[in-house]
Amino acid sequence: MSRSQPRREAPPHDPDAPRLQKTLALAGFGSRRGCEELIAAGRVEVDGRRVTNLGTRIDPRKRHIAVDGLTVEADVQKITVALHKPVDVVSAMSDPEGRPCLADYVQNREERLYHIGRLDNDSEGLILLTNDGELANRVGHPSYQVVKTYLATVQGKLPPRVCQLLRAGVELDDGVVQADRLKVIDSYAGTSLVELDIHQGRNRVIRRLFAEVGYPVIRLVRTRVGPIRLGDLKPGRSRVLSATEVATLKKAVDL
Repeated sequence: MSRSQPRREAPPHDPDAPRLQKTLALAGFGSRRGCEELIAAGRVEVDGRRVTNLGTRIDPRKRHIAVDGLTVEADVQKITVALHKPVDVVSAMSDPEGRPCLADYVQNREERLYHIGRLDNDSEGLILLTNDGELANRVGHPSYQVVKTYLATVQGKLPPRVCQLLRAGVELDDGVVQADRLKVIDSYAGTSLVELDIHQGRNRVIRRLFAEVGYPVIRLVRTRVGPIRLGDLKPGRSRVLSATEVATLKKAVDL
C-alpha cells in the first residue's frame, strides 16, 4: 500500500476578482506593466504566500496583499495628504475665531480629512491629514511612539554639555523629556540650528524643552513624521502620499 502524498495547498486565487496587477496599479504601485514585473520578480505576496502567476485574480477585500513586505491599501477611497503648515495657522479643521486653519489648505479635496496630531501656531512644517481613521489613531497614539524630526533655531551657541543633557532627559512640569537624537547643524549670528528626533507628543514640548535649558526657540519646523518626510514642500502646499509611503507609514504602526 503506497503512502499518500501530502496535499499541496492551492495558490491564492479568486476567479471572479480582478487580476492582481490591476489591483496593484489601482493602489498606486505603478503602471499595469510595472506591476506585472513586480509579480514576476516574486516581490508580491497574498495572504503571506508569494504569487508569481500573472493570471492570478485576487479580491482585495478578502485578501492581504503586500509588496516587499509592505501592505497594499486596496481601498482607493482612502487617502493621506502631507501638508506644510505655515506659521500662524491653527492645527484644526475649523476655528471659531475665524483664524486660518488646516482646512483652508485642502479645500480642493472632496474627501473629509482629519489631521493627525498638531503643531502649535508659531511652528511650521509637516502635518498629515487622512480619512483613514485607524491609521490616524495609530500614528497619533503615544503607544506607537512614532518619531518626529524637527529643525529648531535657538538663541545662543548650544554647547556639548547641553546637548548631552537634552539627550539624557530634562525634567519639565509634566515629566521627563529627552531627545532620541540631537545634532547641531550650524551656528551663526548668536543662534544654533539643531536637528532632533523626539517621539513624545506633549503640548509645545520642544519649545519648553529648550527654554528649560536656557536656549529659547526662535523658529521650529517639523521635517518628518515616522517615515514621511517634508522634503521640498513649500509652506501652504500639500501633496497626496504615494502608495509606497502609505504602506511604510502603516508598517511603522503595525497595520
